[in-house]
Amino acid sequence: MIFANQHLETLTVNPVKETNRTVLLKKVMNNHTIRIENLDVYIEDQHILKDINLAVPEKSITCIIGPSGCGKTTFLKTLNRMHDETPEVKIKGRVYVDDLNIYDKGVNVIDTRKKMGLLAQRPCPLPMSIFDNVAYGPRIHGIKKRKAINQTVIQYLQYVGLWDEVRGRVRSSPSRLSIGQQQRLCLARGLAIEPEYILGDEATSSLDPLSTKKIEELFIKLKEKYTVILVTHTLRQARRIADYIVFMYLGKIVETGPTEEFFNNPKKQLTREYLSGSFS
Repeated sequence: MIFANQHLETLTVNPVKETNRTVLLKKVMNNHTIRIENLDVYIEDQHILKDINLAVPEKSITCIIGPSGCGKTTFLKTLNRMHDETPEVKIKGRVYVDDLNIYDKGVNVIDTRKKMGLLAQRPCPLPMSIFDNVAYGPRIHGIKKRKAINQTVIQYLQYVGLWDEVRGRVRSSPSRLSIGQQQRLCLARGLAIEPEYILGDEATSSLDPLSTKKIEELFIKLKEKYTVILVTHTLRQARRIADYIVFMYLGKIVETGPTEEFFNNPKKQLTREYLSGSFS
């Protein structure tokens, strides 16, 4: 596993070539289903996010990188209104999801959150069986027929590559699963409510290398259907799986761009210093 506090490799700045990956990304860059305009977030007296403007390309993986405390997780939480229950948080600006500002008055918060499948830093299975973990979301959203529930559970456990590993014990507690299996279970649970977007907050930081590889492969598979936005401390992971990079520092976006262009030809001095390991 690659830990966030490891030394970062020095990257050589070379002219970027138009690879197939870059060309394909540029084709979807004009299709933005999430758009942030003039976003400011305050927690108590601290100005955490400062004038964030960003358009997220659809059906691709966008990785948010930057040192600890730069506002990455706070930014992710603004996308599914997870700050709503915290009275000391003040939000200004607009966050458009499918052309709807999710912070407009009258917006249904439950519907907004249903669109966003969130994978947290550590897996948090519900205190119920493996089966019921996946069935929980569909049930509360109105699916009652046993056959439909069974099909949904099998479908998403298969999708995350977990079905063959647990099919004989789906009625047992997930507590006996490995951490990597628990994280895939949580991903299956999130997908079962059929979101439109996948959010990941350091989703592999607590996993072993093999489990990390499986989750990364799942993210790459997921972008065929979903827009994926991931927070990561690991530059090598971002380079492996991201199509688009957003570099944040002290609550501001410093630089964005397609992955290969970002790493091979960074435009800002601060970006070059971060990529070289001058600070972390």
